[in-house]
Amino acid sequence: MSTHLEPLKKSVGFTPFGEVVGNLTLGRGKIGDTVVQVALVENKIASGSLGLMECNKLAQLFRLAAKDTKPLILYLDSAGARVSQGLPALGAFRAMFRAAMELAASPAHIVTVLGANCYGGASMLAHLGRVRIFAPQTQLAMSGPSILAQAAGSNPLDEMFKAIAQASISAEARAKASPANIAANSFDHHMANALRVPAMTAAQRHAELAQRLGKLKDALKPPQDALQRKDLTKLLVGGYALRERDGVVIGEAVLDEVKHRVLGFIGGKTLGAAAAWALADAAWTLATDEQRDLPVLLLLDCDSHSARIDDEKVVLSEYLFNLSLALHQLKPARLAVLGTSGGGSFVAFAAATTQLGIVRGKTIQVLPGSAIASILGDNKEEEIEFADLKKAGVAEEEFKLGLVPGLVE
Repeated sequence: MSTHLEPLKKSVGFTPFGEVVGNLTLGRGKIGDTVVQVALVENKIASGSLGLMECNKLAQLFRLAAKDTKPLILYLDSAGARVSQGLPALGAFRAMFRAAMELAASPAHIVTVLGANCYGGASMLAHLGRVRIFAPQTQLAMSGPSILAQAAGSNPLDEMFKAIAQASISAEARAKASPANIAANSFDHHMANALRVPAMTAAQRHAELAQRLGKLKDALKPPQDALQRKDLTKLLVGGYALRERDGVVIGEAVLDEVKHRVLGFIGGKTLGAAAAWALADAAWTLATDEQRDLPVLLLLDCDSHSARIDDEKVVLSEYLFNLSLALHQLKPARLAVLGTSGGGSFVAFAAATTQLGIVRGKTIQVLPGSAIASILGDNKEEEIEFADLKKAGVAEEEFKLGLVPGLVE
């Protein structure tokens, strides 16, 4: 299958340096007179997925690139985090994506070039680029076709569903969604132009994503229903005043005798494009309100990102990237995970903070069991202890919720 990998190498005169790390090769090149850094994530093993070694190396590169003046060309032909490595891969991806948010907030000029497949966390990474250059056959989505079919109650081999999926996640569909997505047969012309594209501000991206939501945006309304939950009453013993609507939560609370502003997504629903946009909108507001000096507490009770076709049609990956960027600039003091969590929703929240606490008895997973089974062919449930979560780098503390006087269980 033809991709832009070889044309990219030829166009920039790619020279590798250092050792190849799994699916990742680093190097340098030139576009015209401009020296560029190049990172290639190729589909060599495990569908080009990003495991411990690749994530650690990318994190180092992103931190250096945030301080460098040379543009970065990032090639991605990847299924996302390496599911077979389990929690350690998710922990490494979390740290790497945090470095990616630091890079996104810098003046660095990044261009992403996409191979045949760009799924999951890799599709979020793709939005680091001011421009994304797609090969004609590229598919970009948070969920691959088999998982999308499973969510729709369809057979991934069904011709009608395959046509629907292709119309939603293909290079042609992505090019229609955003002028920053370029479906290209030829390569050199687009690469040279990509280095001249001005940076889009966070406000511009956020406004453009609001327009793209279309009918999905009609359901967005500010949180207004008073929220009371037993686990929150036990966790926030100093008191809280929270409002919730369709899973999106805002308000104030006292944690460890310190007043916090609160933002979160709870209720166990999967996180879709509209809710991700609403959360990002609330985060941008919190960053500029009169209480911006107060610490921020994030709440999360969401087992994964949405696998609905309607969310993929508007490019769910970019909404999760936008959300993570908004949360990152808030510099949240803590994230409290109240239920089973995983997938892109976990990455978007968890990459924003280095202090993640999880309620005892709850867990974190790379993806829901059904999605893992569709990828690996099985779903072997293993009992996970907090020590496993901490060692893997997906959590830093455990909340042991005790009895609260006067609370009826």
